[in-house]
Amino acid sequence: MPSKESSNESVSADRSQGPANSDNEKGDKGPKPSVEIELSEEDQALKDGLELAVNRLQESDTSLHEQALQYLCNEIRTSTASMTSVPKPLKMLRPFYDDLKKVYQSWHVAHDMKQTMADMLSVLAMTMAEPGSHECLKFKLEGTSVEISSWGHEYVRSLSGEISEEYNRRLVEATSGVDPDMDDLMCLVDDIIPFQMHHNAEAEAVDLLLEVQQLSKLIEADVVDERNYERVCLYLLRCADYMPDPDDLSELFNTAYTIYKQQNKHTDALRVAIKMDDMYKIEDLFHDESEASDLVKKQMAFVLARSRYNFECDDEELNELIGNARLHEYFQSVARDLDVIEPKTPEDIYKTHLAEGHPNPRSRNTSSAPVDSARANLASSFVNAFVNAGHCTDKLMTTENSQWVYKNKDHGMTSAAASLGMLLLWNVDGGLNEIDKFFHNREDYIKAGACLAIGIVSSGVRNDADPALALLSEYLDSTSSSIKCAAICGLGIAYASARRMEIQELLIPIVAATEDCNITEVSLAALSLGMVFVGTCDDEIAGVIVQRLMEASDDELNHTTARFLCLGLGLLYLGKNERCEATIEAVRTVEHKMGKYADITLETCAYAGTGNVLMIQRMLHVCAEHQSENSDHQAVAVIGIALMTVGEDIGTEMSLRTFDHLLHYGGITVKRVVPLALALLYVSNPDYSVIDQLSRLSHDGDAHVAQSAIFSLGLVSAGSNNSRVAGLLRQLSEFYAKEANHLFIVRLAQGLNAMGKGLLTLSPFHSDRLLMNGSSVAGILTILHACVDIQGTLLDKFHYILFFLTPSMNPRFMATLNGQLELNKCTVRVGQAVETVGQAGRPRTITGFQTHTTPVLLGYKDRAEMASTDRRPVAAVMEGFVITEVVEESMEEV
Repeated sequence: MPSKESSNESVSADRSQGPANSDNEKGDKGPKPSVEIELSEEDQALKDGLELAVNRLQESDTSLHEQALQYLCNEIRTSTASMTSVPKPLKMLRPFYDDLKKVYQSWHVAHDMKQTMADMLSVLAMTMAEPGSHECLKFKLEGTSVEISSWGHEYVRSLSGEISEEYNRRLVEATSGVDPDMDDLMCLVDDIIPFQMHHNAEAEAVDLLLEVQQLSKLIEADVVDERNYERVCLYLLRCADYMPDPDDLSELFNTAYTIYKQQNKHTDALRVAIKMDDMYKIEDLFHDESEASDLVKKQMAFVLARSRYNFECDDEELNELIGNARLHEYFQSVARDLDVIEPKTPEDIYKTHLAEGHPNPRSRNTSSAPVDSARANLASSFVNAFVNAGHCTDKLMTTENSQWVYKNKDHGMTSAAASLGMLLLWNVDGGLNEIDKFFHNREDYIKAGACLAIGIVSSGVRNDADPALALLSEYLDSTSSSIKCAAICGLGIAYASARRMEIQELLIPIVAATEDCNITEVSLAALSLGMVFVGTCDDEIAGVIVQRLMEASDDELNHTTARFLCLGLGLLYLGKNERCEATIEAVRTVEHKMGKYADITLETCAYAGTGNVLMIQRMLHVCAEHQSENSDHQAVAVIGIALMTVGEDIGTEMSLRTFDHLLHYGGITVKRVVPLALALLYVSNPDYSVIDQLSRLSHDGDAHVAQSAIFSLGLVSAGSNNSRVAGLLRQLSEFYAKEANHLFIVRLAQGLNAMGKGLLTLSPFHSDRLLMNGSSVAGILTILHACVDIQGTLLDKFHYILFFLTPSMNPRFMATLNGQLELNKCTVRVGQAVETVGQAGRPRTITGFQTHTTPVLLGYKDRAEMASTDRRPVAAVMEGFVITEVVEESMEEV
C-alpha cells in the first residue's frame, strides 16, 4: 500500500495527467510516471466525503446545506489545529475553491449558513487565494467575528498579516483630516490577541498591535501576566530600534514601562524610564505609592548612579547612592578582594626588558631624532594615571616628597599634576587634601593641573559641599589662560550630565565673549557646557554657541580648538533625533568651513545610537566628496557613521564593511579617521577582527593613519588587559622606538589597555546594553574629535584633553551586596550573553558559562546570573552593584 504522504499528491496528479503525457511525447522534460498513484482507503473516503459535501452545497435544497457545511468545517477545523504541513482537506478542496465561492455568492444574505460559509472560505483562502487579494480577511469580515482561534495557529497568523496590510491600505487611502473606520478590524484584533498571548505567541501579538497602532490593548485587555510579561517587554524593547516614528516609539516605551510597573518590577521599569529620559516616571517609581521596597529603591539608586542621572529624592541615603558617594569605598574593597591593590609603575606596563638584547630587525632607524625625555615623562604621567586610576596609590605621584611633576615641562606639568586627580578618582574627601598642595605652587601650569585634578576627582560624584564648583569658579577669572582653561575643563569633567544651572551661569559669559578673548577658552567652555547639559536640547546654550560661531573671525575658526565649539553644540542634542533641525538651519548660515563641521557634528550627535539608515546614507555621501582641503567635516561624517550604529549588532557589522570600502576608495582625510570610527564601535570590546585590522593600519605609511590606529588599539582594549593587544603594542614600541610622536601614542595605548588594572571600562553601554550613558559617549567623542587633528592637540600642548575620558570610566565588575549594602560573596555563573527575544519558554540567557564567586569581572559581551540558592538578586540585570536578599525557607520548599 502506498504511503499517506505520496497519496496526498494523487488529486493534482489526476488533474494534470493530460499535460504530463504531452510533455513526455515531446521529450522536453524527460520521462514522467504515467501510472496514477492510488489513495489509501482512509484518504479515498475523506476525498469522497468532501466531494459529496461540496456537491450538496451546490444543490438547491437548503435543508442539505447545514449538514454538508458542518461536515466541511469539522474536517478543516480538526486538520488545522496543529499544522506541520498543508492539511489533506485543504489539498483536496483546492479544485473546488472557485465553485464554493460561486455557491457563497449565490446564497441570499438571509441564508442561515452564509456567515459560517464565509468563515470556511476564509480558511480555504489562506492557501488558495491569489496573493494580495486579501480574500482570507474579506471572507472573515463577512462571516462571524468570534472563535477565530478554533481554526488553528497558522490561520490566525495568516489573518493577522492581512489585517496589518488592510489597516495600512485604509490609512493611505483615507482623506486628510478624516479617520478611516477601523472598527471591524479592531473587533478581529480583540479576538486574536488573547489567543496569541495565551499560546506563547507574544511576539506575533505585539507585531500585530504595532501594525494597527493599538499597543495600549496589552494593558487594557489584561492579557499580560507574570507568566509572559518578560517576553512581551523584551520584545517591545528590541522593537524600539526599528521604530522610526517618535510618537510610536514613545507609546512603545510607555507600554513597557506600565507593564513592568504593574508586575512590580520597578528596577526594570526604571531602566525604561531612563531610556525615555523621563524624570516624572523616575520620580513616580521612588514615590511611596509605587509600593517599591526599601531594597528595591536602593537597587534603583545604583542603576541611576551608573547612568550618572541627575535625580534627587527625599531620602538622604538614596541620594548618597545616586551621587556615587560610596563608589570609592566599594572600588577599593573590590580591588582588595581581587588582589590588585599593589600599585604598578609605567615600566610594569611597557615591559621594555622583554626587548632588551633583542633588537627588532624591522625597527625604523630612518629618524636620527633622539627620544624626547620630557615627552617620555609626559607619557609615563598618563600611563601611571590610567593604570592606577581610582586606586589612590602609585609610585610616582603619591610617594612622600614626590618631585615627578617637575620632571615635565610647561603644559606637561599641567597633565602630570592633573594625573593625581585620576589616581584619587571618586575619593573627593581624601583627594582634596592631596591636591591642595598644588594650589600653593607658584607655577601657573601646576595650578592649572590642580584645577583639572579637582574636576577629575569629583567626576560623577555628588557632594553636599560642592567643592569642585566652589574652588574652580574662583579660577575662571584668572589672568593666566592655562589656569582658566583648566578650570573650565575641570567643571565640564566634574559635572558631566549633571545639568547644573550654576555651571551654565558661569560658562555662558565665557562662550559669548568676543572682545579680548581666547578662542581656546571659548571652545573649551562650549565643550564643558555640552558635557554638563548633554542631551538636554537647551535652547539658551545652543543659541549662545551658534551666535558665537556666526560672530567668530576666520582666524578664530581656523584654530584647532574651534572644533570643540561645534562638538559642545552637538552634545546638547545627543540622541534627540529631529529636535536639532532648527539649530542645524541656523548653523548652515556660517560660511566658514567650521559651519559644515558644526552641521555634520550636530546631525551625527542627534542620531547617536539610532541606526537611522537615511542619516547614515547622507554621511556616506559626504564621505564620497573629493576634496583636497577643508575636508575636516568628512572626518566627522566617518565618526558619525560609527556613532549612529554603535550598540546595534547588525548596524555595527554593516559599518565594518562600509569602513573597509572607505579605506580603499576614500580620501586621505577619511582614511585617517576610519581607525577612530572602529574604536568607537568597539570601545572596551577587543574584537579579534577589529584588532587585526587596526594592527595592519598601525604600520601604514601615512603617519596620521598609523597614529590613529595605535591610539584606537588602546580605546578598543581599554580596561581589558588584553594580552594580544599588549603584545602588539610592545612590538610597536620597538618598531617606532626612534619616532617620538608615534612612541608617545603607543605609550598612551598601553596605559589605556591596562586602565584601572583591568577593573574599569570605557564602554558607554550598560544594563544589558539597553542604556547608553550620555556623559560616557561625550567623553569618548571629545577624544575622537581631538584626534582628527592629533598633531595639533594630543601631540601639541592640548594633551590634557585626554582627561575628558574620566566621565567615560566606570567599574566593569559585578559585586553583590547584602541588605545593609555591605559587600558579600555569592556564587554566580558568567558566560556569553545569548539573545532570547521571541523565544518561547525560559531559554538559557548565557552560554559557555563558568561559576565564580563575586566580585567578578564582566567583559563587554558577558552576562551573569545567580547560581546561589540561598540568595536572590533584587535586580533582573546583574551588573555593577547588585543587592541580594535571603530566600525564605517557604520559597525554597516551593
